[in-house]
Amino acid sequence: MWDRAGKLWVRLRERCRGDAGMVTSEYAMGIIAAVGFALLLYEVVTSGQVKAELQAILKRALSARM
Repeated sequence: MWDRAGKLWVRLRERCRGDAGMVTSEYAMGIIAAVGFALLLYEVVTSGQVKAELQAILKRALSARM
């Protein structure tokens, strides 16, 4: 009797697990968000004004006396 109840409990527990595939979809959404953010950051950094400011900062840093 206990063996049958144990098997029934295992089957019931397996049927109640409804999170199959959630981890994969979460990783996919995270990757899509990261790629979107990287693209946005790349566009901002390579824009004319930001590029000029970064070059000015580098020129000042390289020409500084120590």
